[in-house]
Amino acid sequence: MNFHAIAAIYKFEMARTWRTLFQSVVSPVISTSLYFVVFGSAIGSRIDEVQGVSYGAFIVPGLIMLSLMTQSISNASFAIYFPKFIGTVYELLSAPISYVEIVISYVGAAATKSAALGLIILGTSFFFVDISIAHPFMMLLFLALTAITFSLFGFIIGIWADNFEKLQIVPLLIVTPLTFLGGTFYSIDMLPAIWQKITLLNPVVYLVSGFRWSFYDVADVNVGISLLMIGVFLAACLVIVAWIFKTGYRLKS
Repeated sequence: MNFHAIAAIYKFEMARTWRTLFQSVVSPVISTSLYFVVFGSAIGSRIDEVQGVSYGAFIVPGLIMLSLMTQSISNASFAIYFPKFIGTVYELLSAPISYVEIVISYVGAAATKSAALGLIILGTSFFFVDISIAHPFMMLLFLALTAITFSLFGFIIGIWADNFEKLQIVPLLIVTPLTFLGGTFYSIDMLPAIWQKITLLNPVVYLVSGFRWSFYDVADVNVGISLLMIGVFLAACLVIVAWIFKTGYRLKS
């Protein structure tokens, strides 16, 4: 394992965060804070509790997941797409570094940045609502697994995309709507029976539910199933990444 190469790429990607601090950190935190104000105050004043938790506190895990998933995809997709765009990816592929090391460095940096952002948003939420964390270890586990999985997903998107517009298609048209419909602002128990069954087809439901369980010990689905779902998605992303490097899909052509 070439740890020097991994560290070099990792440090380069992490340094980019400081060069784009407003876009990478400040902007997502401000956007999420507005959600706290609008949904937590305006709507929360009309909804007392959801599953025994105040509405303002109830939406915190969902909002963290929303930012975590979108930022993980954005960080990883841009990180690998930009070398493709300017042509330096060929230097990376010809360097004495394996594909595994490339993935570890890029995905590791993207996951680190998005997980740190998630923790910053969590810290910010304490200024708006009272929050308790029933299972801190499981909270960190869900945070880390989600950051790694969606960073891998973003890495795949960055390789697949051949223009900047495609980098935004999946996060804006698929991931964000699924997150809003995945129980971020409500419990699926509040839906009619038929819509509860349909909602269970949304994979984001399991992530938000499991993450919310780690805070308040309440969940829409069993926490074991939530962990299983994220494990399946993680394994699928790893298989796709392995296939990409084996075939050279959109890397060597």
